[in-house]
Parts: sequence; structure tokens; C-alpha cells
Amino acid sequence: MTEKQMETELTDLQQVDFWFDPQCPWAWMTSRWMLEVEKVRPVRTVFHVMSLSVLNEGRDELPEDYKTFLAGAWASARVALAVEEQYGSEKLREFYTAIGTRFHPNEETRDRAALEGALTDVGLPAELADAGETDANDEALRRSHHEGMDPVGNEVGTPVVRINGKSLFGPVISPAPKGEPAGRLFDGVALVTEYDGFYELKRSRTTGPIFD
Repeated sequence: MTEKQMETELTDLQQVDFWFDPQCPWAWMTSRWMLEVEKVRPVRTVFHVMSLSVLNEGRDELPEDYKTFLAGAWASARVALAVEEQYGSEKLREFYTAIGTRFHPNEETRDRAALEGALTDVGLPAELADAGETDANDEALRRSHHEGMDPVGNEVGTPVVRINGKSLFGPVISPAPKGEPAGRLFDGVALVTEYDGFYELKRSRTTGPIFD
């Protein structure tokens, strides 16, 4: 298949926009579901970066351990955005799979070494990890964050999906369904976006992220 044919094929697919913070295991679960959906529905997921650190700026009431988590979350979001800006959305997609695999199923330490390893995994220069150590591009990170988060409000986090022009928090799932069950779940989520007055469905989580 030529590059032009590939571009035409992708254009014919329904686009689902997906905002993630690399540190969030729930976003990771939902992203793996969307990759399964692509196998059974004419859908293409376009990944974008949000930041839990941006989302929670100024929230002094947060537990100290979560504040520590957020302080460490800046680096991976910054590096992910640098990948997107310099190498495009397809490379961001690859990088997210690489860094998410290291952070979540593999439970690697979430440090510069993991970022450099993930960059190398997808053929990118390890020096891109430098972006994680500076706030020089945080204005662009905030723009990417707000593009995804503003339509769903401040009382939610990641993941956020945009289907049929409607943005929703979730779905929060564990484990990620595969094959046709993944497609049927997508059908249901997409269906609720057809009604302008739909806002919320929710139940309490009874399990943690199950990586399989």
C-alpha cells in the first residue's frame, strides 16, 4: 500500500480523539480498549496529551502522596507533547504504547531512564527526555490539556474521548475488553453521544486496573 493509499484509508475511518496522561493507569486501560476497537470497527484513535499536574494545580487539599505523584507526572506529559509536536500524532501513538507498557504492566520506575527507554523503543532520540525537565513548553501543554478537558469540565480527569464531536470522561474499564466485546462497548458509548442531553452514567469501582 502506498503512503497516499494509507492516508485515504485512514481518512475514511471514524476519528475518535483520546486525551491521556501517561501516568494514569485508567487512561492506559481505555487506550488499550480503543486499539481493540480499531480491529473490529472502522475507527481510528488519535491520541492527545492532557496533564493531571495541570488539572490539579492549586488544589492544596490533595493528599500529600498524590501531590508527590503529580510533581513527578510533569515529565512524562511534557515528553509526550514534545514527541507529538516534533514527530506527529502517529509517533505519539507509538510512544504512548511504549511508555505506558513500561509504566503500567511492567511497573518500571517512572523516571528519566524509563522515558529514554521508551523513546529508544520507537526510534526516537533519547535526548527528547530533556523536555521533561523544563517548563519552557508548558503553555503548549496547557493548550493541549484544555482542548481535551474544557468540554467535559473540571470535576473529571483522564481518560477523555471525543466521539461524534462530543467529549466524555471515560469509559473507565478493567480489564480492557477484546474483540467483538470491545466493539460492542464502543457502539454503546458512541450511541449516547447522539443525544445532546446525555451527561452522565456512573457506578463505584470495585476493582483496580487489570493489565492483561
